[in-house]
Amino acid sequence: MGNGDELERGLRRAVRGDVDFTRTARALATMDASNYRRVPRGTIAPRDAADVAAALAVCREHGTPVVPRGAATSIAGQATGTGVVLDFTRYMNGLLDLDPGTRTARVQPGLVLDTLRSAAAPHHLTFGPDPSTHSRCTLGGMIGNNSCGAHSVAWGTTADNVRELTVLTAAAPGAEEPRTLRPGTWTGAPEGLKDLVERDLALLRTGFPDLPRRISGYALDALLPERGPDLTRLLCGSEGTLGVLTEATVRLVEAPRARALAVLGYTDESAAAEAAPGLLPHHPLTVEGMAADLVRDTHGLPRGGAWLFVETGGATAAEAQAHATAIVRAADCLDAAVVADPARQRTLWRVREDASGTATRMPDGSEAWPGWEDCAVPPARLGPYLRDFRALLAEHGLRGTPYGHFGDGCIHVRIDFDLLTAPGVARFRRFSEDLAELVVAHGGSLSGEHGDGQARAELLPKMYGPDLVGLFARVKDLWDPTGLLNPGILVRPHPLDSHLRFAPLPREPVDVAFGYPHDGGDFSAAVRRCVGVAKCRTPSAASGGGVMCPSFRATGEEEHSTRGRARLLHEMLAGEVVEDGWRSVEVRDALDLCLSCKGCRSDCPVGVDMATYKAEFLHHHYAGRRRPAAHYVMGRLPRWLRAVAATRTARLVNLLASVPPLAALAKRLVGIEPRRALPRVAPRTFRRWWGSRAVVSGHGGGRTVVLWPDTFTDHLSPSVARAAVRVLEAAGLTVLLPPDGVCCGLTYVSTGQLDQARAVQRRTLERMERMLPLLAAGTPLVVLEPSCAAALRTDLVELAPSGAPDARVLAASVRTFAQALEEYAPHWEPPRVNRPVTGQTHCHQHAVLGDAAERRLRARAGLDGELSGGCCGLAGNFGFERGHYDVSSACAEDQLLPAVRSAPEGAQILADGYSCRTQLEQLGGLRGRHLAEVLAEALDRT
Repeated sequence: MGNGDELERGLRRAVRGDVDFTRTARALATMDASNYRRVPRGTIAPRDAADVAAALAVCREHGTPVVPRGAATSIAGQATGTGVVLDFTRYMNGLLDLDPGTRTARVQPGLVLDTLRSAAAPHHLTFGPDPSTHSRCTLGGMIGNNSCGAHSVAWGTTADNVRELTVLTAAAPGAEEPRTLRPGTWTGAPEGLKDLVERDLALLRTGFPDLPRRISGYALDALLPERGPDLTRLLCGSEGTLGVLTEATVRLVEAPRARALAVLGYTDESAAAEAAPGLLPHHPLTVEGMAADLVRDTHGLPRGGAWLFVETGGATAAEAQAHATAIVRAADCLDAAVVADPARQRTLWRVREDASGTATRMPDGSEAWPGWEDCAVPPARLGPYLRDFRALLAEHGLRGTPYGHFGDGCIHVRIDFDLLTAPGVARFRRFSEDLAELVVAHGGSLSGEHGDGQARAELLPKMYGPDLVGLFARVKDLWDPTGLLNPGILVRPHPLDSHLRFAPLPREPVDVAFGYPHDGGDFSAAVRRCVGVAKCRTPSAASGGGVMCPSFRATGEEEHSTRGRARLLHEMLAGEVVEDGWRSVEVRDALDLCLSCKGCRSDCPVGVDMATYKAEFLHHHYAGRRRPAAHYVMGRLPRWLRAVAATRTARLVNLLASVPPLAALAKRLVGIEPRRALPRVAPRTFRRWWGSRAVVSGHGGGRTVVLWPDTFTDHLSPSVARAAVRVLEAAGLTVLLPPDGVCCGLTYVSTGQLDQARAVQRRTLERMERMLPLLAAGTPLVVLEPSCAAALRTDLVELAPSGAPDARVLAASVRTFAQALEEYAPHWEPPRVNRPVTGQTHCHQHAVLGDAAERRLRARAGLDGELSGGCCGLAGNFGFERGHYDVSSACAEDQLLPAVRSAPEGAQILADGYSCRTQLEQLGGLRGRHLAEVLAEALDRT
């Protein structure tokens, strides 16, 4: 293997795309969504096929392996390697042509599946294979793994939907010309391949099991004379070991105009599995199965311990529903429901699609891992196989939650392997060997969707025998004689228990400030939550990704995704690539654009909480060192605003801030973005208004609520609190305020000043001491600012010392404005506003508190319409800090600003968060209002 500096220089001379050998790039590419980890020498984002050819030539010269990579959602380890990783998602991600007449599309390997499907949809076409990662997986990755998805019973695997492939090989100097592969011809095949096949026809005709989801090994039977030859089918599922894909022509299928979902309940998963094959003659689009131990919330599912999701299609909604009803009548099930509402269908499918993430945590919170993620057996054998599988789990003392493509006999499962200790890894190997034998005994395939990779390739002799596996190796050598392409994967594989991703992590708990209650107080376990399913790489909130990850949507860079940041934290703990621990510049820079929106806390299928991890990192990174000026100014904002209020200098501060030279100087000194306008401080705080009001009138009413005067509402938007008092009292509630000087600590947390945050929160609990019995007895603490409500609900408890009951009492009492009205004034009817609404649900509310009560309150008030998802992009201090303006603006343009611009005339702009309202005003010249303000104004009109 050549010198690393020489390799990098050679690649920079030859490749026009991005050549990146930095620690950040290498750390981001160490893992995919599997149990495995390998450190590459560098990464390349090629601009075109010529770049790929040039990179292959340089890497061959230096003897450096090459790993093609898409979204890196592979679960068997095939998207990791020690050489150079080719990232096709940055430049080679185009839809080159879509022909509705021939129902084909020409694509580059980095094209995201949903982008293709969106382009095909206006023509009532789609690409049939649809893995649960459809919002971020790439066509190149799907071809490399021969991906399938939920609709394979109707439309087959990726190999069934490929018409032509253009590939490059690393065969020999001067052999960088692309090969075009089509069914029915040997054109493009390496010399000797046809002869090799013809010498072993008997072996190829008898060596492959006949089942719909046989993905393991090379599909050499596709080269038999009676079947082809079909070189495209051979390349599909070859996991980047034979050639590097640069272009593909794929088949599109007609998409049903309408769909319905029959949900069938069974006593257990075996009963559901045995029923699945009997539904196939009814020609459903899907037959998916899952058991109750996967579903944390049954979401109104029919009775049962397991369910089949059977989707049907039709030219009209009535036709699709009639098809689903016919399936229910034909099914011998315990209970059933037909779901026709598209929104309800999406909710149910989201449970299934998130399963690869949610299954990584057992119901008791313990970790579970892939490794035996997608074995497949003949559908008629699925019921008996599942019973034997459960028995094998019990024999090895393991637990798992099977689910998957029951109609195709393919099962997904995450298992609670102990991959941290030598005895646990040894048990992982023993179980893997036993399970491989069980799958083969049932006539199955070790892989039914995700490929063999490193996880299963070592065991292929159990399935195919030594002769056929030897033939795989000879085929590999014809295509890739120097062994450059993804070595150690599929052919001559690495041992299944080597290169495990957890091996370099510290074994002792890391000393941290937060409690990490869901991870046993272990920061390493918190970071391990990220298994790489990459839902955070969904390109927009409208694509189904929820709030997370706004900075990735703005930049498209892996390091700005939740997964990318988790990878860097993993490597920081490992200490091999990122060597500086908490002082790491690489981790700091990646986290710098994290908005702390908390979206990942709810939207990530495994509950990664990057906002907390960022605060933790900043706490350690700046320990004993000078911080950025913005941390001192905006992180300690409550202190400065209280000083302004105490000295009654708000008008002077506003006057000085309105003088451009003075404002510019102040912003430069304290690290505020020069394009931002400084917020105006309210001349009269809410507390001052409340004090004068109470003396004059002494209002009272029914049940008591405590209204929390957060820093933003008290000092910057007191009109919101005044409006809330007006509405709460109109609803018959008596409003109290907590003692002066309380604070949730949000700004200290978001800037990582955790010692100060704890001191502020401790002082708050002390000042709330007399009120805590009232809260413990059921009095709500109404918090108008969603970010402060989220901080009180989560950060207060997770930063408090263990066994701090006062923090838990206060956190449990937190309610939003709408929640308090719904729970404590249930019979109150709000005034009718009767206007359409637009705006945004605050990201912290989405992530921590939920907005169901707000939706119901808006409906009762005649405020019709949906608020957008995503994040406003200001996010407290983030959007004000120098260097963040462009990303902040791009985040607002993802959902919020387009939603407001497209709203009907006269629509009311709702934004309960101070940051959201500020962003609307500064970027759009628009006034957003808190829901309390809208209702108070309506009350004053009546």
